[in-house]
Amino acid sequence: MKRRDLLQMTTILGLSASLPQAAVSVERPETADNTAGHPMTSAPLIPPVNGSIPVAFLISDGAVVIDFAGPWEVFEHAYVPERARQADHGRAPVFSVYTVAETTKPIRASGGMTIVPSYSLVSAPRPKVLVIPAQSDPSDAVLDWVRDVSRTTDVTMSVCTGAFLLARTGLLAGKPVTTHHSAYTELAMAFPGIDVKRGARFVESGNLASAGGLSSGIDLALHVVERYFGRNSATLTADVLEYQGLGWMNGDSNGVYAKRRVSTAGHPLCAVCEMDVDAVTAPKSVYLDKTYYFCMDAHKKAFDAHPNNFADDCAVKRSAEWVHSALAVY
Repeated sequence: MKRRDLLQMTTILGLSASLPQAAVSVERPETADNTAGHPMTSAPLIPPVNGSIPVAFLISDGAVVIDFAGPWEVFEHAYVPERARQADHGRAPVFSVYTVAETTKPIRASGGMTIVPSYSLVSAPRPKVLVIPAQSDPSDAVLDWVRDVSRTTDVTMSVCTGAFLLARTGLLAGKPVTTHHSAYTELAMAFPGIDVKRGARFVESGNLASAGGLSSGIDLALHVVERYFGRNSATLTADVLEYQGLGWMNGDSNGVYAKRRVSTAGHPLCAVCEMDVDAVTAPKSVYLDKTYYFCMDAHKKAFDAHPNNFADDCAVKRSAEWVHSALAVY
């Protein structure tokens, strides 16, 4: 998925919700414990004695392929030596993976891939693991289904800007969450009641989890395998996939994105999402004699509505222990 498409999706998912007059995103400094008050959930999960663990992948038009295909391959190829030794006896696979959509009508995923969902919301087996990738704006029926099945899932996990959909359910209220690094600000603006964590590869709270952007979903899926079957099985699964990343061993391993990026004349960034822009072609606004650039017209509109909340001399207030980014709504 192109970066612009990803950012447009965050606008659809996050800002179509009812927003408060203002939101505050709190960024802890590097020396702080970013899990304070929200300990990582590392407790083992108990697999069934017999049968497979059902894993549902919720998709809709615009679903980002790597967001669900990465975790799909992890669960599809999960290697558990005890299960492998019994394979000749017809033992069920470790995880049973399937797609779910509002209906079984074919959906068009990112890049134009067409997928026929395995089940509708009505016919889908109840999952123990639910994967929510970035996708189009959810209907009330989809949100209700996520709320319902999450009452009994071992893990309900979002990937990338799938966090916006999960946040729309209300299940994340008061809980930590992460998303693609370009969407930290928008997620905090849209849902001020959740704790947006910068620099996280994945975050967990109870049976809810969220992964950072795109490939981060692979790491969270491997971590789920580890919770069910131990470090050895997760390591063997990564080896089967020839996956060399180690982010699944450390949820805080996206530290490169932990600090808010600062725009400069030589390296201009979008004043809303912090993404790189081309100063020659990017939309721009002038406020207090300074030029601000944007990656899309929607972000320029947000800035123009409340420039004092985004401008450099107003948006960042530093103290000894905290960094506050005071943000306005669209």
